[in-house]
Amino acid sequence: MAEEINSVILQELKRLTAAVERLAGPAPAVNDCNAADCFVWSPARQHLQPVARPNRVALKLIRGVDHVRDILHENTVRFADGFPANNVLLWGARGMGKSSLVKAVHEDVRRESGVSLKLVEVHREDIASLPALLDLMKDVPHRIIVFCDDLSFDHDDTAYKSLKAALDGGVEGRPDNVLFYATSNRRHLLPRHMMENEQSTAINPSEAVEEKVSLSDRFGLWLGFHKCSQEDYLTMIDGYADHFKLTLDRDKMRAEALEWATTRGARSGRVAWQYIQDLAGRMRINLPRD
Repeated sequence: MAEEINSVILQELKRLTAAVERLAGPAPAVNDCNAADCFVWSPARQHLQPVARPNRVALKLIRGVDHVRDILHENTVRFADGFPANNVLLWGARGMGKSSLVKAVHEDVRRESGVSLKLVEVHREDIASLPALLDLMKDVPHRIIVFCDDLSFDHDDTAYKSLKAALDGGVEGRPDNVLFYATSNRRHLLPRHMMENEQSTAINPSEAVEEKVSLSDRFGLWLGFHKCSQEDYLTMIDGYADHFKLTLDRDKMRAEALEWATTRGARSGRVAWQYIQDLAGRMRINLPRD
């Protein structure tokens, strides 16, 4: 009889424990910064998810943005070596290699310097969790670039306040071992029509958007990416063709590439890469990631 009662009590305790665990949510994950060089931040579990095979291209394949490439590379080298460096906003035309450049520079500097340089991607919708991420990273023995792709904010979005504090605000400020890189199609991270609307309806127009515009000021470097010329576009095509040893007649390849861009209404690094993927597929040639 006593054994049956104990068994019932034990089962009830297990059920209660399971119910409490469900209410508490998932337990924080164990983070291992040595597991990879690139990670994706998962705020629900406070987890740095290792990325075994990052989606990136070699730095030498990114053409037409030489000036901003060199500035970003030098800034990253200084940071990796432990010297002062700036947060960077890469802004401008779509498809011109902003996010590709960040990932390529990270890999190039990591290999050249031999420093334990990590890249942690934070999704736009998780920006509000940045304080928790910085708190987790401040004591790790690594240099870390926090990266947010396609960053922008809508009219009623307040997540930008977390980003402002993470960049250089708050009592503690940004940890010395952390740098922030972001890409955006907008220089001020806010749609122009929303800025103009706030200015037109505000009592003091000069202060209406000051708080949101000041977010961009937290980035010490603004690197602009502009639409590429036909010459730059064809240089990208030639660079990819040489790297991947695509043997199609060069004049025919260039004519196809121009037609490909015309059908898409734009010339950019992304369009060039999409043409190269199509060409390699037709030629039954695999394109290695790195």
